[in-house]
Amino acid sequence: MKIIVSTHQGNLYNEEVDYVVIHHNDGEFAILKDHIPVISIMDLGYIKLVKENSEFFVVIVSGIVEFHDNVVSVLAQEAQIGQNKESSLAHLLAVRKERLESNRKETVDLTQKEKELREHIRKSKAGHI
Repeated sequence: MKIIVSTHQGNLYNEEVDYVVIHHNDGEFAILKDHIPVISIMDLGYIKLVKENSEFFVVIVSGIVEFHDNVVSVLAQEAQIGQNKESSLAHLLAVRKERLESNRKETVDLTQKEKELREHIRKSKAGHI
């Protein structure tokens, strides 16, 4: 069966796997080949991907999981893949922190630019007759 994990930035993972285990708000369940169709919502959870003798984990923030025709489709606000759920979560939190700091700096820069623009308009006496 196939799993496709997508975020607003594109596909994070698109591979064949043997089975997946979904851990979400209400517990966990496994999906194997030819499973009945399923839809599940995840606030914060993870998906264990099993392929031959390997396991990977995808941490999901605000996502939906759909399974039909042997394809697991995951659409998430944010997701990170790793060798275990702890490292995946740590990487996700680090990326989120970095993005928040970057957004905060951009907001500060925008505020400064707005102040400069107001000062230039005031100095040029634009709008005054």
